[in-house]
Amino acid sequence: MLEVRDLHALYGKSHILQGVDLAVDEGEIVSLLGRNGVGRSTACKAIMGLVPPVGQIRFKGRSIAGLRPDQIAHAGIGYVPEDRQVFPSLTVKQNLELGLKRAGVFGRWKFDDVFALFPNLGERRDNPAGVLSGGEQQMLTMCRTLMGDPDLVIIDEPTEGLAPRLVEQVGRLLDEIARRGTAILLVEQKLTIALKISHRLYVMGHGRIVFSGSPAELTANTAIRKEWLEV
Repeated sequence: MLEVRDLHALYGKSHILQGVDLAVDEGEIVSLLGRNGVGRSTACKAIMGLVPPVGQIRFKGRSIAGLRPDQIAHAGIGYVPEDRQVFPSLTVKQNLELGLKRAGVFGRWKFDDVFALFPNLGERRDNPAGVLSGGEQQMLTMCRTLMGDPDLVIIDEPTEGLAPRLVEQVGRLLDEIARRGTAILLVEQKLTIALKISHRLYVMGHGRIVFSGSPAELTANTAIRKEWLEV
């Protein structure tokens, strides 16, 4: 579904991505791991066209490298950035409606689906998003992206700063997204979560992929974990 080959990206003179290769197949949960600053978020932004990419990015057989972010979104890729970007003066329900590609046209996700997974959002559906807790705003951002019915969703650090109860809810949501046929490229700091829910994992170091394999293979590879993941 998503194929990235020899992807490079620069911020000014800083060469952040130095030939990244990765792929996500239909219905997969694929995690991108690594310490802060190795280029994981930049890889997501390059795929989405938010950072100028150099290299090959193909989605469902079509080259999307160089397209605008809105064109990439309409091609079927959703993006949940690490910073919670809600519209604080709009209600929870209005924020969700903004995720629809066409007003009133729903796909795999409807309001009731979201509210069933996150009852707190349902209870606050008519409240301004700005009064939600940080964790609830993170949930709202993820669910708003799903309302656009993407075939692939890129999610950057969804559990960062969340209470354990909300971390569990995020894990259930990710499982449900994949169950409904949407592939996931997940940037995650918490190794235990990534190992539990992922079909495959990549580890990044210094702007490159230094490991690719299954959760079992990463669990068994003490050297990779020690050098590139553990503090």
